[in-house]
Amino acid sequence: MKRRSMLWAAAGVLGALFGALAAQGQSLEEILAKNFEARGGKEKIQAVQSVRFTGRMPIGEGAEAPLILKWKRPNRIRMEFTVQGMVGIQAYDGSAGWMVMPFMGKTDPEAMSQEEVKSIEEMADTVDGPLMDYQTKGHQLELVGKEAVEGTEAYKLKLTKKGGDVSYVYLDAEAFLEIKEEGKHTRRGQEFEFESSSGDYKEVEGLVIAHSIETKAKGAPQGQIITIDKVELNVEIPDSEFAMPEVKKPEEAAKPGH
Repeated sequence: MKRRSMLWAAAGVLGALFGALAAQGQSLEEILAKNFEARGGKEKIQAVQSVRFTGRMPIGEGAEAPLILKWKRPNRIRMEFTVQGMVGIQAYDGSAGWMVMPFMGKTDPEAMSQEEVKSIEEMADTVDGPLMDYQTKGHQLELVGKEAVEGTEAYKLKLTKKGGDVSYVYLDAEAFLEIKEEGKHTRRGQEFEFESSSGDYKEVEGLVIAHSIETKAKGAPQGQIITIDKVELNVEIPDSEFAMPEVKKPEEAAKPGH
């Protein structure tokens, strides 16, 4: 009887396992292939050499800040946002990050902290995305199963990034486009849970790109929404846009002609 009970238990485990696989229906690689296809095709995505996004983000009390995001291979990014006539800059040249924050009384460029560099480095993978060539990037990815996201059936993928941060990416089970990401970030020794939702997908020169992205603390009623009004592919962006400018010494700035 004991042996028979063990066989029944094993059969139950196997049945549950195969049931889960049947529910998933597709392998991780098949799902990724459909995601890349839905976005316009892997080759076409990787053929893009530069992008300029023009949009806006809320800054409170019904006001919005104009936003320009410039990206260029390999993994260079620059974000500019204007508040009360002052332009803030955050940039990454592929190895180092820097910023200018005039709203905080800092008009000279300064190097980012290690944690800030980690965040902007992840932003610099915005065009291909972390799912594409994830193994080459040092990430780990696994298919967890299916889950409803606000009434939409979605594939749930567990993404463990090279640096150790873990997040869950949800792909619409029919459209195969990303609709949500949630996870944890460690910043200044503290762990934060976040949610990010992508939507308003539009076709731009054969690529399908989200034009609305909301990021918020997990469980918060609302967060920060970035609205993209215009996407320009393969535009001319000088490399100097991403490099940190030299900071003039006070005596140099005081000289005539400076």
